[in-house]
Amino acid sequence: MAVDTERASGYRYGQRAFLIQLKRDSETIWLIDSEALEDLQPIQEALAGVEWILHAAIQDLPSLHQAGLWPDQLFDTELAGRLLGYPRVSLSALLERKLNITLAKEHSAADWSVRPLTEAMRNYAALDVEFLHELRDAMIRELEDEHKLEIAYEEFDSLLARPNKPPRKDPWRKTSGIHEINDRKTLAIVRSLWTTREKLAKSRDLPPGKLLNDRTLIAVAKAKPRTVPQLMQIPRMRRKAAARDARRWLQAIQDGIKVAQDPDKVPPMRVASQAPPAVKAWREKDPLAARRLQTSRKRLARLAEEQSIPLENLLLPETLRELCWRPPEPITPGSVERRLRDLGARPWQIQATSAIITVALLDPDPLES
Repeated sequence: MAVDTERASGYRYGQRAFLIQLKRDSETIWLIDSEALEDLQPIQEALAGVEWILHAAIQDLPSLHQAGLWPDQLFDTELAGRLLGYPRVSLSALLERKLNITLAKEHSAADWSVRPLTEAMRNYAALDVEFLHELRDAMIRELEDEHKLEIAYEEFDSLLARPNKPPRKDPWRKTSGIHEINDRKTLAIVRSLWTTREKLAKSRDLPPGKLLNDRTLIAVAKAKPRTVPQLMQIPRMRRKAAARDARRWLQAIQDGIKVAQDPDKVPPMRVASQAPPAVKAWREKDPLAARRLQTSRKRLARLAEEQSIPLENLLLPETLRELCWRPPEPITPGSVERRLRDLGARPWQIQATSAIITVALLDPDPLES
């Protein structure tokens, strides 16, 4: 079953699917209005045991899961293209390369929550699944020729086995411009404004940035206005959407100031991270770790080039960084393999990279200038 989704990013809150496209081997294409149906369980049951063909599945799987749909088996045409070393792996690029078909993409940023959908939008959506069966078959033949089909299915299975990400801790800390805040009182106001904006956006089914964009939120937190006129003096607040909720923003500011008066409730300026530091700091913090990373990267890059696989698909950069920053003790082929497995590397990745990494950890090259 060829499957695709259309979302309404920039128009609605969240990343739910407003349209789900399905096509089996027959000519029939189904366009499912998931918002209009209470339950998609009959579709899930009908597709039990069926391989789903998606393009860039990592983008669609969360929306499908939210709609109550999840494949038992998967073929991802974009990921297959990466494993084959294609420089361009968009759906249109792959269709041109493999099937000599050109797709029009004029509705890629459309508002898919509108109803009724125009005929042009329905045609656009249908084309996203029209040729996926043929594309899959062509890519399977090439994967077999390159002895990468088994590797590809390991990668596809890993996408299905990946647990849903838990909610991000303190998501408000991702507010653009928050690095400009240098005191805990203002940080508490940022958190209060962010929380208020999130609740409003969810209740109105709008993207949070449509109500108050990040730069405005930071500017308001820094200014700490006490009245509506003071708030409206902030240049970024003069948008109609932001002004509409002026009193809510003022209340959020006061709530943040109140929280900041309690040392136990005010948020810390920084949250300790277990992840390795930024790579540019490695030379100073741990020169040996920097040598390990430099040596491993260089040797894995050669292997990736030989196998025509992007380095990031051969092994995730964060996996390599973690291994080089905190290598197992003692460093042996077995301990490196176990560490790679614990970090989520697939069997084919471990087989391809563990020996190279083990040698690099034990005997890294000198640092280059």
